[in-house]
Order: sequence, then C-alpha cells, then structure tokens
Amino acid sequence: MLISLKTDYVFKELFAHENVRKQFLSDVLDIPLEEMKSVRIMNPFLRRRFRRQKEGILDMALEMVGGAKVNIELQVRRQENWVKRKLFYLARLYTEDLFAGQNYDRLRKCISISLLDFNLTQGEEYHTEYRLRTKGGKELTDLFELHIVELRKPLGETDGLDDWIRLFNATAEEDLEMIKIKNAGIREAIEELRTMSLARTLRFLYEERLKARRDRWAEDEYVRNEGRAEGRIEGQAEGRIEGTAQSILLLLNGLGDVPSELSKKIRSEKNMDTLNQWLKAAAKAESIEQFIQSSSIRL
Repeated sequence: MLISLKTDYVFKELFAHENVRKQFLSDVLDIPLEEMKSVRIMNPFLRRRFRRQKEGILDMALEMVGGAKVNIELQVRRQENWVKRKLFYLARLYTEDLFAGQNYDRLRKCISISLLDFNLTQGEEYHTEYRLRTKGGKELTDLFELHIVELRKPLGETDGLDDWIRLFNATAEEDLEMIKIKNAGIREAIEELRTMSLARTLRFLYEERLKARRDRWAEDEYVRNEGRAEGRIEGQAEGRIEGTAQSILLLLNGLGDVPSELSKKIRSEKNMDTLNQWLKAAAKAESIEQFIQSSSIRL
C-alpha cells in the first residue's frame, strides 16, 4: 500500500524537490516549464505587525523567478469560514514585504493554490481560478490569483493537472499506472512517493522483526539464569545488526539483482552506525549503482 500524499509531512517532503515544484506549478498555472527557471522554498511564517495580530503559517511558501510568491495548501477537512481564512492568508502574504514608509512598488504578485479533499464549489469543474475582474470579465490586476483544486471530483480529459490529482488520490501501485503523462517532474514525484512508501513499509517490517526478537528474548530470559545476562545483551545487539542488514537488502532487492559481493559486504558489517547510514542511502537510491556510490561501499 502507498503512503498517502494527503499526509502533511509527506506533502511537504514531496515539494522539497525542485523539479516536482516546477512541474506542478507549470501544470496548475499553465506556465511553460522552460519559464520555471527557479522555484525556491520560502519561510512559511508570516511576520506579525503587532503583538496581538494572528500568526500566519503557510503549508508551503514558494518564490518563482520574477518575485511572484506562491502558497500551496493541502486541506483534507472542511473548515468553517474556509474562504475567509484563505483570503486572510493571501492578503497577509501580499502585504508581508511592505514596511512602514516604503513604496507600494515593493508588493509582489501572490498566488494561492488550494488542494481540497472535499467539494467546495457547485458543478463538476475541479479546477477553478479566481482573479480580480469586473462582472463583464475585464481584469483589474493579476496581483491576486487564487486556484482551487477539488480532489474528489471526477476527472475530465487527461492533462498534467489530472495526473497530479490521480497522484494525490493514489492508494495503491495500480493507481500510479493510471498516470499517463510521464514528464520528468511527475516521474520524480511518483518515484519519491514509492520511496517514502517503501521506507514506511520497511520501518513496519523492521519494527515487527524487532518485536518478534524481543518476545523471543523475553521467553529466553525466563529460562536463563542471572549468570547469562551478558550473553543475552550481546544477542540483542546481534539481532539489531542482523535486522538492519536484512532491511537494507530488502530495499535493494526492489531495485534489481543484488550482487553477491555486495550482499556479503552488508551482512558482514557489524557497525550499527554504518548500517543505519546504508539504510538511509538504500531508501533514497533509484538504482543499486547509485546506492553503492552514495554509501561509498568498496567491493
């Protein structure tokens, strides 16, 4: 089973990758990818202007080339006064750069993108864009731009945004196969999701393995005498080492055939700090060759 992208820390981990950020913004904002020269992560805390002002914390604050600021928010539960709350944060983001006595030309374009796991608007349209316009459609300014993406509505034609919605709704490997557009950004997002899901599965298996060993040690302790306590501690340490080595090999087996020399090297390592470093490298690696390079293992 895949880990859910609707989890806060997974959502933020995904957008820590710049290629993912660029591709996502390109697909949502309909901006050519080649124009996304850089999308950097900003401080998510909005500055207070006076002591009693409500503090603002953004889910993911970004800055594009040219200075435009973007707030990406994931909301899984409907909240009272959600629209007012959203406008509050957008206004705070807009005025954040202006101090007393400074010119208004410091103010920059602000874009808000909200991914909602509930239906907010009527109708079947799942991506709605709001800007400051007259009733007749004449635009006043593009400095405020609000995008609402409703994840639960049925999808239409297959395009970049559709595939991002499929990715956010994915719960199994089969759901990832439904993603048709495989550009570099969404491929990286898919692989990152698989890595995070595997890491979660790995932690579960590892903890279950340790639990089984602890239960066995408890049974052994019942029949052992006090004089064998030292040997029991050594056995526990060996169990942790063996379990970590097995976890590393489990990850590597998902990348391809593990060379016997590499397998032997991992199984023979007794330093727990080294094994933990290899475990992290294996969880992030996209190939066995990349793991060997990042872990500095000499074969």
